[in-house]
Amino acid sequence: MSGVQKQIVGEADGGQRIDRWLRRMFPHLSQGRIEKMCRKGELRVDGGRVKSATRIEAGQEVRIPPIPDAELTKPAPKRDIVSEADAEMIRACVIWKDDHIIALNKPPGLPTQGGSKQTRHVDGLAEALRFGYDEKPRLVHRLDKDTSGVLLLARTQEMARLLTAAIRHRETRKIYWAVVAGVPVPYLGEIKFGLVKAGGHGAHGEGEKMRAVHPREIDSTPGAKRAITQYATLYRVASRAAWVPMEPITGRTHQLRAHMAEIGHPIVGDGKYGGSGQENLGDGWGAKLGGIISNKLHLHARTMRLEHPKTRKPITITAPLPEHFAHTFETFGWTEDLADDDPFEALQ
Repeated sequence: MSGVQKQIVGEADGGQRIDRWLRRMFPHLSQGRIEKMCRKGELRVDGGRVKSATRIEAGQEVRIPPIPDAELTKPAPKRDIVSEADAEMIRACVIWKDDHIIALNKPPGLPTQGGSKQTRHVDGLAEALRFGYDEKPRLVHRLDKDTSGVLLLARTQEMARLLTAAIRHRETRKIYWAVVAGVPVPYLGEIKFGLVKAGGHGAHGEGEKMRAVHPREIDSTPGAKRAITQYATLYRVASRAAWVPMEPITGRTHQLRAHMAEIGHPIVGDGKYGGSGQENLGDGWGAKLGGIISNKLHLHARTMRLEHPKTRKPITITAPLPEHFAHTFETFGWTEDLADDDPFEALQ
């Protein structure tokens, strides 16, 4: 068994989650073991207790408890095996690439990371996106399984740190497109409901949802976090549906979906938050339009704007619509060029 170690966080490692930093030092250390170290207070930063998701900063001292030899001698985890078909598919999703960053147009239905019963996901398929590099690219943010659109991966550890910090400090802008049930008014607005987890029904929390909390009740609701979404109603189909770009000012789980459902206009195809109804029974519309409109989620990460952390040049990455979304546009007579580059300019 190794003894207690104390490590100073290097400049290049600042801003990382402590569990990811530790697993880079000890590749054979399991996530479960790290969680246990945190719960028991064995893993500490500058003398204080931490959680596995705590972010460390350059210059901090990390106390690492003794690690059993058995854990140090476990075989290294194998690389994810990617079939030729999957490799071709994920490479076809690349819409922007340089020496530092890869941007994908993530298809709907493909999870960003593995989880309960999820064995095929972007994180695993990233093995096919090395393009000559020694390591696979790293995820720096997430999209829900059924949400399509722009997803960034960093090609190096340093770039992962820089991009993660930029996203966390809101130095990037993400504009989503959605088709929603009904027509939100006012046509240009801001939603400020807080969000709190409402536990799922499965043994491991499957089906977990976020519950909206009135702004006046956020401070008095345990676990509630502030959330802000800007939206713009661009075009509508009578009173039945509308094309709505959205920009999340905060980045909470299911934020856009929960916010639109809370104001009575769920995103089309969102059975989790909008149900399967097609009518407005007085408390908002259901999430289904019926007819030839797909029941898939109509939420797409259309555009991401950021300053390149290395070149310092502005980048705008735009993802084409997935097939079911494009079909809905065609059905309603909408075209992608009808939208302004920045529908929220009036709110800036």
